[in-house]
Amino acid sequence: MKSFNFNNNVLIRFFPAYLFPACLSGFLLALAFPGVNFYPIAFIGLVPLLVSIEKMEKKERFFAGLVAGFAHYLILIYWFLITMHTYGKLNIIIAGSALILMCLYFALYFAFFSLIIGFFKYNSLFMPFFAASLWVSLEYLRTYIFSGLPWGITGYSQYLNNYFIQIADITGVYGISFFIILINALVAMIVINLKKDNKKILLSGFYILIIFIAVFSYGITRNNKIETYIDKADNTKIAVIQGNIRQDVKWDKRYVSETLNKYFVLSEKVSKENPDLIVWPETALPFYYGFAKDLSGQVDVCVRKAKTNFLIGSPAFKKSKTKMEYYNRAYLLNRFSIETGKYDKIHLVPFGEYVPLGKYLSFLGKLTAQSGDFTQGEYDTQPLQFGAGNAGILICYEIIFPALSKNFVQKGADILITITNDAWFGNSSAAEQHFSTAVFRAIENRRSLARAANTGISGFVDPNGRVSEKSEIFVGASLVHDLPILKIKTFYTIFGDVFAIFCSIAIIICFVVNRILIPKLEKKF
Repeated sequence: MKSFNFNNNVLIRFFPAYLFPACLSGFLLALAFPGVNFYPIAFIGLVPLLVSIEKMEKKERFFAGLVAGFAHYLILIYWFLITMHTYGKLNIIIAGSALILMCLYFALYFAFFSLIIGFFKYNSLFMPFFAASLWVSLEYLRTYIFSGLPWGITGYSQYLNNYFIQIADITGVYGISFFIILINALVAMIVINLKKDNKKILLSGFYILIIFIAVFSYGITRNNKIETYIDKADNTKIAVIQGNIRQDVKWDKRYVSETLNKYFVLSEKVSKENPDLIVWPETALPFYYGFAKDLSGQVDVCVRKAKTNFLIGSPAFKKSKTKMEYYNRAYLLNRFSIETGKYDKIHLVPFGEYVPLGKYLSFLGKLTAQSGDFTQGEYDTQPLQFGAGNAGILICYEIIFPALSKNFVQKGADILITITNDAWFGNSSAAEQHFSTAVFRAIENRRSLARAANTGISGFVDPNGRVSEKSEIFVGASLVHDLPILKIKTFYTIFGDVFAIFCSIAIIICFVVNRILIPKLEKKF
């Protein structure tokens, strides 16, 4: 009997050999992120892709980048399938298709990066700076286009690399991405010039050394400086409550009493430590606070017993002239259970909390069950004051948008608080990926940050980006911590993402220098 020979021709037909380095890069870069947390690999993860596309044609470069991006995000956001299927109640095929489409969308940024970088001469030492600037520009674009989804920004992979990320108080998280890609490109130049150009190898190695020395020196110096501010600062004691309410029962009326009792017991426990504020997660209340009188009254009794301020997540509504408007809200209550402030979520989740262009796309419905047609909160919302603190409030994935935190600090927030319900993610790496973004918001603005999550991760981050304390996922928990109140304004707080904007300008400058000025000088001399 003739055996089937699965030879290279069959493999190459379906997956050309030139795409293997791209696939490897996607895999390596994913290892740097929360879940595996092997963050040093990020500095060389893109080298296989960068080296392989040097001599490719335009079409090949594009597809190599697409494969790298798809492989990367398929590993990074696999949990999207869990959210859509298990909690969104979508058919497994439809949920899987949604995951593939999401990965392809993210992969397009890799594809355009690979395509454009090929127009730049690899033998120029401008190439690494061009590559880093281009990468940051594409990440910055992804933060805002189509309402924005900056999940998995490369810089977030370094959230445990504390000294290296201190420079984020100047550049934001995009600056960390810049240095990661810059080093990748310099290493790629070393690999490409092996046995060809020792001078470029030495220069590339020298630049890598200088970058690490400069960034780490800044990090150590700045870290020590912020420590002196922390030592002299006033403190506020904050408690975060993790109710650990399963998503499949969260909105079931039969479990409302059980849900409230969990929060009451955990809050009573921490109230003995006299916190200035007790924080419950996003939509901790599975009813409309203030409208459901009996249930709201039980919450008020809990607040008065604790004798302190509460920040509580709850759905809310109000009737406008033409319709009912629903909000994802956080209520601030004083020790007498009197409402002293509120915050309505500004940046809503597309297809989760609202349908973009709903008039035209309403047939799509929403991708997750038990989500509402929410109305956007007001952008001019001020920080909420409790005791000695002024808190900037961020609900759920608002924490991944740097400008929102920066805007609150500009308005006078001296502490950041984020509340979320990450039960949607299941037992996956998404919870840690989400949590990691909070580290950068703390460093960018040099503010303490408290995080209350329904199923975790809850915890605290100090102004140097160190995680002071955090919970495990899928357990009930109550954490209390003294957080320093800093009032300094960082470069990033004042000027925002000027570094990312500069990178967008820099790619034009680098391209003109490399493609026009240098060739003219070469001809002249």
